[in-house]
Amino acid sequence: MSRTYLLAVPSKGRLVEPTMRLLSQVGLKTSSTDDRALIVQTSWPSLSLVRLRPEDIPSIVETGAAIMGITGLDFVLESESDVEVLLGLGFGRGRIVLAVPEKSKIERPEDLPENAKIATKYVNITKKFFSELGKKVRIVRVSGSVEAMPILGAADAIVDVMSTGTTLRVHGLRPVYTILESEAKLIMTREDVNGEARYIIDKFVTLVRAVLDSQGRKLIMMNVPGHTLEQVLKVVPTMEGPSIAKVVSRRGVDMWEVITVVNEDELPDLVMRLKELGVKDILVLNIEKVIP
Repeated sequence: MSRTYLLAVPSKGRLVEPTMRLLSQVGLKTSSTDDRALIVQTSWPSLSLVRLRPEDIPSIVETGAAIMGITGLDFVLESESDVEVLLGLGFGRGRIVLAVPEKSKIERPEDLPENAKIATKYVNITKKFFSELGKKVRIVRVSGSVEAMPILGAADAIVDVMSTGTTLRVHGLRPVYTILESEAKLIMTREDVNGEARYIIDKFVTLVRAVLDSQGRKLIMMNVPGHTLEQVLKVVPTMEGPSIAKVVSRRGVDMWEVITVVNEDELPDLVMRLKELGVKDILVLNIEKVIP
């Protein structure tokens, strides 16, 4: 009987929704809508999801209990787990910053006094940063409400994740240094994986990469008059090259169908240029996956 392997996914926080959206785009459908379920079967018989706190995922993947996981780079580095980072997923972006009270005269990490108290849940990242800086600080370990620590007098500064900066401003804090740029990562165990496990990992990585490569791209199809075909081929961007086929025109017009892939941000100006060249019947279609 085939073994079922586990993919660890976040059970809470800002990574949950984009992670589940990515799995849907990959074609990995879940069989349960119960948010309380720990392990959820999927449309892939040999792969199930295990829902875990994002900070716990690196450690679980390191043990090999889950062969893959999706979590933030900040949690990977903070856990100091020995895992392999396979792909950056392009969502869950944030910065781990050093922030100080708004009225503080501190403008950079070097300005902190010796033995300054730093409140954070990123203890290992913070220790490593200040150790490499050669600055002695006192780490105040907290699991929540990090931003409130300076107000309470429990810390001189904090190290925490920042997305928009709104939460820091609300608590009268300002960032003075970015320690780490973070985003969601696909990670895998360094335990020996072969056979079916290796096949599942390779299949999942191939499809995730195909989804990521399709983002920001559109498939464009058009009918091009023969006398402008050469000019059109010079202006349309391509991957390997456009697909071209002769159109059997009912009016006996020399017409060619051209199909290519373009970046979405290039599309508006490209369409106007194509119209100037007499291109007709332009179709713009979404792309689900791009597999080289």
